[in-house]
Amino acid sequence: MRVGMIAALPREVGPLVKGWEARELRGGIYVWTSGDAVVACAGMGAERAEIAVRAAMEAMPVTALLSVGLAGACDPALRVGEIVRAGLVIDAKTGERFEGSASGPVLVTGNAIASVAEKAWLRAMYQADAVDMEAGAVARLAQAHGLEFRAIKAISDEADFEVEGLSRFSTADGRFREGAFALHAALRPAMWGKVITLGRNSSRALGALTEALHGELDWYRKG
Repeated sequence: MRVGMIAALPREVGPLVKGWEARELRGGIYVWTSGDAVVACAGMGAERAEIAVRAAMEAMPVTALLSVGLAGACDPALRVGEIVRAGLVIDAKTGERFEGSASGPVLVTGNAIASVAEKAWLRAMYQADAVDMEAGAVARLAQAHGLEFRAIKAISDEADFEVEGLSRFSTADGRFREGAFALHAALRPAMWGKVITLGRNSSRALGALTEALHGELDWYRKG
């Protein structure tokens, strides 16, 4: 099987693709290939996920598409670093539902970084376990092309955690203005504790995600 993994940002897959053949395309699109696997990212959100899928499929004729990366917890029981392998993906914008390859948690795709209130609403509305911004788009394209689909996410923020105003640092092309956010936070001492926690949580989640994705690649390559 030839697997395509679709992430939002390069940092989500950086450790996984170390040593792979890398290409940076115009428009902030990154593609890595190694044997029968391709990883692509083009930014946050549905439109950018669609661009990443097209880039991956142009690089290699894949038989499976995986939406991978970080997600927020809607289920209060989920902790930072836990892996969510979605059994159902729901696109909150369109209402579409996409079955995963096995029974499991509900992952809802939204159109922005979810606040604590939004995560609670998604939990009440959809029985969501987690929320991301790309899986629905990847699932839609997988279905359109008759490909296997899976969504594998690592929890980076728990249901009761948020850093206010993060969405304002997202750009139209799906990037996150890290420098602008760092300056914004540096000038607001009240934010420092949450920003430190955010960084620690993200690092923990990325470590768990990398380990999980290595396992997925091993499974596909043996299949």
